[in-house]
Amino acid sequence: MNILPEHQDIAHFIQAFRLEMHRFPELSNQEFATTARIKAALAKHQIRILDLPLSTGLVAELGDAQSPHLVVLRADIDALPIEEQSGVEYASQHPGVMHACGHDFHASAALGAAILLKQIEHRLPGRVRVLFQAAEETGQGAPALIATGALDQARVIFGLHNDPSLPVGVIGSKAGALTAGVDRFDIKIAATGSHAARPHEGNDPIIILGQVIGAVQTLLSRNVPSDHNAVVSITQVHSGTTWNVIPDQAWLEGTVRTFNPQTRQLIERRLRQLLQGIGEAFDAKITLNWQPGPPSVVNDAQWVEFALAQGPAAGFTARILEASPIGEDFAFYQQQIPGAFIMVGSGGPFALHHPAFRVDDRALFPAADYLHLLAVNALEKLQ
Repeated sequence: MNILPEHQDIAHFIQAFRLEMHRFPELSNQEFATTARIKAALAKHQIRILDLPLSTGLVAELGDAQSPHLVVLRADIDALPIEEQSGVEYASQHPGVMHACGHDFHASAALGAAILLKQIEHRLPGRVRVLFQAAEETGQGAPALIATGALDQARVIFGLHNDPSLPVGVIGSKAGALTAGVDRFDIKIAATGSHAARPHEGNDPIIILGQVIGAVQTLLSRNVPSDHNAVVSITQVHSGTTWNVIPDQAWLEGTVRTFNPQTRQLIERRLRQLLQGIGEAFDAKITLNWQPGPPSVVNDAQWVEFALAQGPAAGFTARILEASPIGEDFAFYQQQIPGAFIMVGSGGPFALHHPAFRVDDRALFPAADYLHLLAVNALEKLQ
């Protein structure tokens, strides 16, 4: 993917910025140094920053501050609690913390877009806000940013995410649900322990645990229509401390992924009913803690078509993608205003959240150029 001579300095600047950000990752709501780096980079290019009540993360704005036409770009900035094993020379210097989801790539691309927009600020037919959002990995960063007024007067929002399953030079998206709604649950079983040789004197929570695990599998197979994609996975199971004691408690944890709001509600309701029935049948107290996460990213069809059509001008080939069961709190923005979330090929070979994950930097400046073109052309479309 070719970079014009006049853009070489910007390309080098944002690549150096990404490597620095990758070296010093910070977890959700702890992105203090990251925020300071972004502020310094924006200040270097005379890009104004909005005065919003944010501890971490920030919002930049370009164009005529009085214009009623406002387009928003969003990038996330937090890292994951993962020990890096990528082997790159710019690997994380913070033990147990890593940019294993490519948020350093996203933030650097958004920074590059802001710099490109600054060069033509006097010609912008409106305003562009660039959200450098904290705490995406908790699912709570977007609601917190929305609460500050970051979307006030906005007409449309665009976000991107790197996709290691796509080659460099490819972007993709789809109208409607692109990512899944994400929920987390944990279940606690309180029964009665006993000596392992005298199980009749207790009420074995491990037996009850097995019934729960089996029953959970029917949530999809016997409740959800076959054309409604959904996933229920149990990911942790714990009970007992030694070989000859029946414990008095058991615990399990898992996740639910759905693309349909009605299916999401159905699974929670039926899980509660199943657990109540099993608890009564086995004379045990079963407690469900349901933790709702981000809803499904639902792309506006008109803006997806528009966004994909801008790809060739930045050197990208566009594809229509299948929906993915990953979660993404960009969905909260789309509950407020129309928007499109775009996947950008980052070349693999390791998946998101893998300790050896890395991105191909050949995709970085083209992603920045693409975001800047999206903003400019969306403003033109809104006139």
